[in-house]
Amino acid sequence: MLRFLTARISLILITLLVVSLAIFAVAESLPGDAATAKMRQGATEANLAKIRADLGLDRPAHVRYLSWIGGVVRGDFGDSYISDLPISEVLPRRIRHSLILAVFAFLLGVPAAIVAGIWAGVRPDSVGDRVVSITGLVGISLPEFVTGVLLMLLLASTLHWLPPSSVMLPGESPLTRPQILVMPALTLTGVLFAYIMRMTRANVIEVMQTQYVRTAILKGMPMRRVVFRHVLPNAMLPTITIIATNFGWMLGGLIIVENVFAYPGLGQMLLRSIKTRDTPLLEAVALIIAGTYALSNLVADLCYAALDPRIRIG
Repeated sequence: MLRFLTARISLILITLLVVSLAIFAVAESLPGDAATAKMRQGATEANLAKIRADLGLDRPAHVRYLSWIGGVVRGDFGDSYISDLPISEVLPRRIRHSLILAVFAFLLGVPAAIVAGIWAGVRPDSVGDRVVSITGLVGISLPEFVTGVLLMLLLASTLHWLPPSSVMLPGESPLTRPQILVMPALTLTGVLFAYIMRMTRANVIEVMQTQYVRTAILKGMPMRRVVFRHVLPNAMLPTITIIATNFGWMLGGLIIVENVFAYPGLGQMLLRSIKTRDTPLLEAVALIIAGTYALSNLVADLCYAALDPRIRIG
């Protein structure tokens, strides 16, 4: 196990290094720079040259990247080009907001998707199974921004149950106004529910057709015990991968949902850093998202080993 963890953590570190290099190369290839975005309309060549010198943009690209990655190794993400604030002071609040939204949507969508997938898988081709399957297809087919707009039209504009946006005042927390989390969470849950439900349903149907499950049913074992003791431990193995992958996707996929609802999280910050060519901030957010994705897959592998003794032995 120690050898496995060492190898995986080393692979994660190499992956983060490659991601940081790729993001930096893409940001450098885009037209414009942070000095132009900072000065906007009143930019002159003299002002731009001074700002580039102050920000260190006049240095060669490889020198700036090595300086930044060296700071990251020491725990220093540098300063934002636009706000001139240390990134370590800007990120925690945005990370907390995105985590609250992701966990809220995760707790809302995953249990419902697993229960619906098990229920549909135990009763294949029934009316309930078809209703759940159609709901999943609709959830997969609709992009997040379409789902978000439809929810705003229904719950905010028509029924007036919820605020139309998730804007927060400085110093405010989403936990003090949980109503602003509902529509973004429902938007995220649409796709999350569809993928996990369909995977769980397919796995349950496959396991229900195995010989050991048929034998347990023929021996007169109660269906609830068959499902929880024989079906779920085997059917949940592929589903765990989908759940872990979706948790990593949620932090990256929040960029659409957060901008639709004006929710101040990592996704909104990522898009803003791209627009303003704020490379240090862009790199930091990208590394956080990539690291979350990699760690969620590592957790999925560990859960695999906990559920399947064959993997532990292997």
